Amino acid sequence: MTDDKSGLLQNLLGKLPETAASKLAQAIEMDRLMDGHELPHDMILRGLRPSLGHASRTLTPLRLFCQPFEDLLDSVPRKTKHKAVIARASVVPVWTWISTILLPDQAQAYFRTAKTLILSGKQEDARAETRSFWTLAGASMRAALERNQAARLLSEDEIADTREMALLLSEGEEIEKVQARLPKPLPHLTEEILWQLRESYDALIVRNPDVAPFIAVVAMNRLQRPWEALRLPMMVSRQTSDALISKTDMGLVGEILFARMDAMKAAIMAARHPTFDAETLVAQVVTFADLSSAVVKEIEVRRNGEWGQRLLKDRAAIGEVMDEFMDRAVKELSAALPLHKGSGDFARPASAEKRALALSYAKLVAGTRHFAAAGSFAAKHRTALDETSNHLRRYIEDGIREMRGSSGEKRATIESQLTFGADVAAILVSSEEGELIRRRLRAAQAAAA
Repeated sequence: MTDDKSGLLQNLLGKLPETAASKLAQAIEMDRLMDGHELPHDMILRGLRPSLGHASRTLTPLRLFCQPFEDLLDSVPRKTKHKAVIARASVVPVWTWISTILLPDQAQAYFRTAKTLILSGKQEDARAETRSFWTLAGASMRAALERNQAARLLSEDEIADTREMALLLSEGEEIEKVQARLPKPLPHLTEEILWQLRESYDALIVRNPDVAPFIAVVAMNRLQRPWEALRLPMMVSRQTSDALISKTDMGLVGEILFARMDAMKAAIMAARHPTFDAETLVAQVVTFADLSSAVVKEIEVRRNGEWGQRLLKDRAAIGEVMDEFMDRAVKELSAALPLHKGSGDFARPASAEKRALALSYAKLVAGTRHFAAAGSFAAKHRTALDETSNHLRRYIEDGIREMRGSSGEKRATIESQLTFGADVAAILVSSEEGELIRRRLRAAQAAAA
């Protein structure tokens, strides 16, 4: 398959509804499990991944093997390795190393047995077989890494991922208990579940302390509100401040949340006029605002603490970028809906490019209405909202007056511009305001006729 066709296929698969994507993924994985060779399994599954969400997947020996660290897997391309974040792209190279060099006989025997049990419908037996292999693989991987036996086959970041895989595999059954308590996506972290997580943490501190901090990370990645996982390090450290939590391994959850905010900050700072996508930029601002506000509320983030300082810098950087966008909002709306003071000239409609840009800025101003304070651009946002709303109101009033004595091409131009103004009002103010302008336009059309 050519690169162009591959790109088109993956783009199409990524837009499928979750239900359809889940059914197709199950069929593809079952075909691969039964040694089918006619379909590009990996390519299709990569394309489906954005559509799958939390849909259930077909059990496979590799998926069972990955269960202890599945909540740490991340598909986003990375520049650097972050602790407790494992690149999904590392799974295949690591499994290849295990199954061909580290434990070739045992890995192939496990794979064959687990595959047979899955195809026979004996899923619990397959899980039991996998638990035994977790223990063997985890211990063997850690020993091999200590002897630097993976350096020739794996990159530095893949080796770092392998260390974390080995840690979690060595306590696979304890991680499995944690996952059973946290069906994803879990709406809230209840007090009961929090104490159960504390039990697992305390057991691991005694038995395998290097794994204990990962309990909070597993919980975080199974929660609809990931910041609630900060309650476990708060319980363990008996602190409500970031000052001590951020200095311990139990601060892993906070570090991961801050890494996500850093990614959002970088994406926001990369947005440029006039090529930005309004919906994407709004989503990024909203995600950052939600995360930063939630972290502040969940724990006492002090201004002089490490996390407090990082948060202040991130908000300031985002504020500068968004201030510039807010300053341009009135200019772009004025370019698409120009006020001709004194002349009353509505002879030329705005170009499609000016209209598209004005709509983008209207979406940006409206979409960030409730999140500007958390992004440190509240003052500029308030000014932009007031000025764009006032400009739109004056333009509509002028246009309605011009309709009364207009005819022919000029009337058609005014009607087109006022219709566009209604579209902007629906975004910027409310759908009711947009409909009110359309009713006024229809009344003016009738009067002019």
